[in-house]
Amino acid sequence: MLVRADLNVPLEDGRVADDTRIRAAIPTLGLLLGRGAARVTVCSHLGRPKAGEDRSRFVIAPVEARLRELVPDDRLRVLENTRFHAGETANDEGYARELADGNDLYVNDAFGSAHRAHSSTEAVAHLLPAYAGLLLLAELEHLGRLLGDVERPFVVVAGGAKVEDKLAVLENLGGRADTVLVGGKMAVELAARGPLEGVNVVLPTDAVAADAFDRDARTAVVAVDAVPAGWFSLDLGPETRERFREIIAGARTILWNGPMGVFEWPAFAAGTEAMARAVAAAGAGGAYTVVGGGDSVRAIQELGLAGSVSWVSTGGGASLELLEGKELPGVAAIPEG
Repeated sequence: MLVRADLNVPLEDGRVADDTRIRAAIPTLGLLLGRGAARVTVCSHLGRPKAGEDRSRFVIAPVEARLRELVPDDRLRVLENTRFHAGETANDEGYARELADGNDLYVNDAFGSAHRAHSSTEAVAHLLPAYAGLLLLAELEHLGRLLGDVERPFVVVAGGAKVEDKLAVLENLGGRADTVLVGGKMAVELAARGPLEGVNVVLPTDAVAADAFDRDARTAVVAVDAVPAGWFSLDLGPETRERFREIIAGARTILWNGPMGVFEWPAFAAGTEAMARAVAAAGAGGAYTVVGGGDSVRAIQELGLAGSVSWVSTGGGASLELLEGKELPGVAAIPEG
């Protein structure tokens, strides 16, 4: 059988730096192997290799090594990076047939790639009996709850730098939420754009500003409308952190996607850390909490707070498109039932 997993993980010095997505694939692989599968062939993309560039940093070997440490079973076979094949992103049926060859069924467990109509996520599902894996089903269930009747107050916390990717989500999901807290570059962009119709947006009132975009820059806490010319707003200020924390503390349903600043640099990590702790505290108090997006997930895990969150999503773009109300090709290709 062929399993499309999402093993697109960060590598550092040729080793897996964060194995969250690898671990998320284990329940489905364990189920199939435990039920006596003669062979389980796993395929995944890794990064975005371009034609003509050195592909050595995109080979699947380090990921396979970590997967085999977690699932030491000789029946497991891992294919090379699907994006090494030109037909993958073109959703080429010929490449899909290569993937299907020798397999009797297909399981899609790669929610993080379900928004892509690629050979390994869409075309191959039409060539073999196709099923959803445990992770894919869980992602659809947990994220789908946010699109239905939720316990209120419902608060969305949105941040990060990919503003255009999230505007449609704010317009669709924000209209369902009671409050949308916005930080990071998104806050600057929304302040310039003006209000979103039908969305109750709360923007920062103060910021940690820096005189250069540098981890060691000189910093000052200032009102958002008083950032000195040439300076950068790189994190939430203490007043905003407390205001956001109070709103989150009163929520019963929370979605957090995107950091509140350049949290990779210690001087600008306080806002993101405050949101992580606030969301985790709300979750520990019984609120339904979902964290999505690579940076938000990284923050909550590095702080050891993932266990206090209802669901930590493995999907970035897929989560956003689902919450935007779009149909995901990788999901649509799987027959219902």
